[in-house]
Formats: sequence, structure tokens, C-alpha cells
Amino acid sequence: MRLTPDAWIFWQHGFVKLNATIVFTWALMAVLTIGAALITRRLATGHERSRWQNLLEIVVTAIVGQIEDVGLKAPRRYLGFLGTLFLFVAAAALATVVPGYEPPTASLSTTAALALCVLVAVPLFGISGQGLGAYLTSYVRPTPIMLPFNLISEVSRTLALAVRLFGNMMSGAMIIAILLSITPFVFPIVMTVLGLLTGMVQAYIFTILAAVYIAAATRKASSGKPKAKPKAEPAAAA
Repeated sequence: MRLTPDAWIFWQHGFVKLNATIVFTWALMAVLTIGAALITRRLATGHERSRWQNLLEIVVTAIVGQIEDVGLKAPRRYLGFLGTLFLFVAAAALATVVPGYEPPTASLSTTAALALCVLVAVPLFGISGQGLGAYLTSYVRPTPIMLPFNLISEVSRTLALAVRLFGNMMSGAMIIAILLSITPFVFPIVMTVLGLLTGMVQAYIFTILAAVYIAAATRKASSGKPKAKPKAEPAAAA
């Protein structure tokens, strides 16, 4: 029994390996890219719209609403990044119904890559929204002693994102594999449905945590700035 799709090797030459994690990751990205291109090629603005466009609008509206609820202003600015994270993790879980497929998110290398994307995106959004100087200043607030602790926090939460997603996705795949080997097919089907639900929950949690980190990064510098005093009104003429 394979613990992760990393152990499923399709091709190897020396130390170069082509495993199931790479194959399924690129296949999933291709499906998402082609699907997005097909759905958005004939968008309508009238009352008559295709079912795929209605589904797309529901998903986009829901993601925008969640981003806004986190506290990020102009949520559509972050829609491309956070929406892609959610769709990739969710699609990786939903595709488990395909025979022979193993979710790439059951590999620590994939979840680590997703977490690193968040690690890079957070300061980029923070710098673009607050400026380089204001963002870097946030690491030494309220005192320069907090600098190492803030840096450790950045690394530890990235590690937590990767390990949390990897652990939940791998454990679900292992439970289903074990049940298939020792029980009839009815009970594993129920567990597969629960696994799909777990995958959707993990996609939601991963995306919300990324949004929270971005919100914190874009909010730090502005919270420390003194508020501008209102201009005094000219005295009324006697």
C-alpha cells in the first residue's frame, strides 16, 4: 500500500523521477485551465446564460464573499490567488472518484509548495498595499525584540499549512485503502463520500487561512499610523 503518490514511479532515469504526484498535479492543472477556458469563452451578460456560467458565477461570488468576510478590502484583487488555491485543493479532492487517481495533495511536496506560495504571496500583497518600509516595520512592532518571533511565526505557520493539509488528505486516502482491503465495497463508498466532504473542508480552511494571513499583512502598517487630524474650519464671519 502506497502512503503517498510519491511512491508511484512512472519513469526514472538516475536521480530524475516522474512520479504520480507530478503527473496528477500537471493533469489537474491542465483540466482546470482547459475547463476555465471553455467555460469563459462565451460569457453572456443577458438573462439567458449557460449552466456552466451560472455555476462559475456562484463559485466566484461565494469566494469573493468569503474573502470580504475575512476583512480584506477590494476582495477581487485577491480573487485570482485565493480562488486558484481553493479550486486546486478542492478539485484534487473531488477527482478521487476517478479510478486510479491519487490526490497530489496527499504528498507533502505538493502541500509544501502550496504553503510556500502563501509564504511568498503574503509579503507581496503586504508590500503592494502598504509599501516596503511600512511592511518591514511591522516586524519590529511594538518593540525590535519581536523581530525574531515574527520571523519564526512566518515560518511556523507555513509549515503548519503544509503539514495540516498533507495529514488530512493522506489519512483519508489511507483509511479508504485499508477499508477496501478488509471490508466489502459498500462501507468504503460511504467513506469515499466523507473523504470528498473532508477535501472540500480542507480546501476552505486552507484558503481562509491564506486570506487571514494576507489580511494581517495588509493591515499591520496601517494600524500603526497616526490618524490625520481634521482640518479646523474657518471661523464664521461676524
